[in-house]
Amino acid sequence: MIIADMHTHSDFSGDSETPMEKQAEKAVKLGLKHYCFTDHEDLYYPEVQDENGNPVNIFKLDIPTYTAKIKEVKTAFEGKLNILTGIELGLCEKALPEYEELLKEYNFDFVIGSIHLIDGMDPYYPNFWLYHDSKKAVQRYFTIMLEMINKFTDFDTLGHLDYIFRYIRDEAGNPGESHYAYREYASLIDPILKRVIELDKALEVNTAGYKYGLGVPNPQPEVLKRYIKLGGTKITIGSDGHKPEHLAYDFNKCEALLKELGFDGYYIFENRKPIKISF
Repeated sequence: MIIADMHTHSDFSGDSETPMEKQAEKAVKLGLKHYCFTDHEDLYYPEVQDENGNPVNIFKLDIPTYTAKIKEVKTAFEGKLNILTGIELGLCEKALPEYEELLKEYNFDFVIGSIHLIDGMDPYYPNFWLYHDSKKAVQRYFTIMLEMINKFTDFDTLGHLDYIFRYIRDEAGNPGESHYAYREYASLIDPILKRVIELDKALEVNTAGYKYGLGVPNPQPEVLKRYIKLGGTKITIGSDGHKPEHLAYDFNKCEALLKELGFDGYYIFENRKPIKISF
């Protein structure tokens, strides 16, 4: 049984309405032992209008309040659940210097580095696909990812490497292929995997791919196989859960897959230090 969910969200993220206490309560019911809040800090994410018509970035964290709340919940669940303080950084060129300063100022247990934007647009939104050719968008996505981790290295795991495939659309805006062949993008993915290994970082296995109906986690099994072949060993596992019902999503299915691929365990992070948990 996987006993750690290292990628979760609460109502501190603009895309979740779940209080931290509710997420922690569910984690205990699920039998998890380690639980990390990794709410979004995505500087320069496209702004939307609030109820008063003012522009707002829904993925800008109030970090002092956020970290204080985690400390409060951690105390409340002491002895029941090891609650960790994490953050998911949306990597983009302009934000990198600010992230470097942020991580000097605040002490986190765990930092996820993720790519959510392609030249300022999120492929999560169907409108993205009205203006982008699918293959070119994927190529651009992986190109940006490599650029970012070549410039910014203060992260612990690379989040949902093939995030873009959750949302891919055809030219008419209709859902496109749910799966993709690793070999189609191997020349772009391999340098990313090699860089993760070179930096001695972890690669996240994100089970939201199951939730989105892909039948596989992010990244998909062929990428994970390639990661092992290249010498990668460190993985973290996260549900990317924004609601209690999504925590530890299909962890049993994921564990069976990871064992089949040859992984003998996974990692949690405390005080930015990796701790291995064997299957």
